[in-house]
Amino acid sequence: MDEVFLNQAIGPTGPLGPGVSSKPAAPSTGPSFGSVLSDKLAAPSLKLSAHAQQRLHSRQIQLDAQDWQRIHEGVERAAAKGAREALVFSEKAALVVSVRNRTVITAVAPAAMKENVFTHIDSAVIV
Repeated sequence: MDEVFLNQAIGPTGPLGPGVSSKPAAPSTGPSFGSVLSDKLAAPSLKLSAHAQQRLHSRQIQLDAQDWQRIHEGVERAAAKGAREALVFSEKAALVVSVRNRTVITAVAPAAMKENVFTHIDSAVIV
């Protein structure tokens, strides 16, 4: 069997047809694909369950972008160790996180941590 190597770019070899231009398209006014992709890759990818949203709101737990970044990094460390369900402790809250789904399941304020029992976790991360 003979080997075939393509060293040239593949493109149209004949006329493109009516209404099709060989000129490049005008630049779009929105963000470039590369910038959207890098934003998505850089953004923390944790989701909040409806239950966790309710708990954060009802317990008046305020987490800023820096807090979420530290929590995300803690979840990534737990994932690297094979964790499935982690308890992530921060100064502002304790969060039970499904590591596999990257979803915060519930949140507890520091004042309420003393009397709580956390079940169905296999790891704990302090951030």
